[in-house]
Amino acid sequence: MKQQTLAMAADQDSGFGQPRKPTRREEFLQTMDAIVPWAALCQVIEPHYPKAGNGRPPIGLERMLRIHFLQHWFNLADLACEEALYDSASLRRFVGIDLGRERVPDATTLLKFRKLLHEHKLGEALFAKVGQQLQERGFKVNTGTIVDATIIAAPSSTKNADKARDPDMHQTRKGQQWYFGMKLHIGVDSQSGLAHSAVVTAANVHDKHPLPDLLHGNEQRVYGDSAYASQKALIWGKAPQAKEFTNQRTRRCGVVDETQRSKNRNKSRIRARVEHVFGVVKRLWGFGKVRYRGLQKNATRAFTALALANIYLARGRLLGQVRP
Repeated sequence: MKQQTLAMAADQDSGFGQPRKPTRREEFLQTMDAIVPWAALCQVIEPHYPKAGNGRPPIGLERMLRIHFLQHWFNLADLACEEALYDSASLRRFVGIDLGRERVPDATTLLKFRKLLHEHKLGEALFAKVGQQLQERGFKVNTGTIVDATIIAAPSSTKNADKARDPDMHQTRKGQQWYFGMKLHIGVDSQSGLAHSAVVTAANVHDKHPLPDLLHGNEQRVYGDSAYASQKALIWGKAPQAKEFTNQRTRRCGVVDETQRSKNRNKSRIRARVEHVFGVVKRLWGFGKVRYRGLQKNATRAFTALALANIYLARGRLLGQVRP
C-alpha cells in the first residue's frame, strides 16, 4: 500500500475540518472517471507512445490521457492546464498526482503529447474506439441519421509574424454575416442522439459535399436542414434504402407554403437532436473557436471532443451500468 503524504492528505481533506458538499466539478470528474473506458482508449495510443529506455522514463499513458481530457473539458491551454493542476486539488485527484512525491507535468510535456495524437491521427481513432465501446455497452446505430454542420471560428486578423491568415481556413457567408474558419460536419443517430461520423473541412465547403461520408449506409431516413434539400442522388449513392426527410423551402415568390412549413416543423423535432452534440462541443467544451493553426490539428481536437461528447450524452445509461 502506498504511504500517504501530507500533500495527499491535504488534497483529500483527511482529518481537516468538517465534511463539505462536493462541488459540481468534483461530481463531474467522478462521473467521467467511472464511465470513460480508460483501458480501451489507452490501447489505441499505446503503440505510438514512448517506451522506457536509457533516458528519463515517460509519464504514465493514462495519466497523460486524463490531463489531455481535462484540457478539453475545461478548455485549457497547456500552460493554463499545468497551473490549474497545481491550483486545484480535485483535478489532481482525478489525474492521480501527489505533490508530495512528484511534480505536475509541464506545459512542454502536454504539448508533446498533443503533437503525438496529431501526427498519428489518433483523434479519429479515439472517436472510433468510443463508438465501438458504446455499441458493446448496448448503444446501437439505428436506421435514422441526422446530418448537420457548424462553423468553428478562426482568427481573421493578419497582425502576426507572417502577415497572413491561416491558409487552411476560409470564409463563408451565412445569412447576411461573413465567417472565417472551418466547418465540423457530423452524422448523428436519430434515436440515441450520439455522433457516429464526422468530417472537418474549411468553412467555404458546402454542407452537401461531405454528406456521403456522414452516412453509414443502412439508413432508412436521413434528416437535415434546407442546406441538404434536393440531394437525393448523394443520399441514395451511399444509402439506397434511405428516404429523404430534409427540410424544404417554404417561401416561393413571396408566398409561404404553410403545409410545407408544418412538415418542416415536424422534421425539426427530430433534427434538433444534432444541436445537443454541437451544444456540448461548442458551449460546454468551449470549442467555438479554433486554438491551433492548421486544419489537421483542429480536426484532432474536434474528433476527441466528439468522442467525449458522446460519453457525456450517454452518461445516464453508462452510470446505471457501473453502479452495483
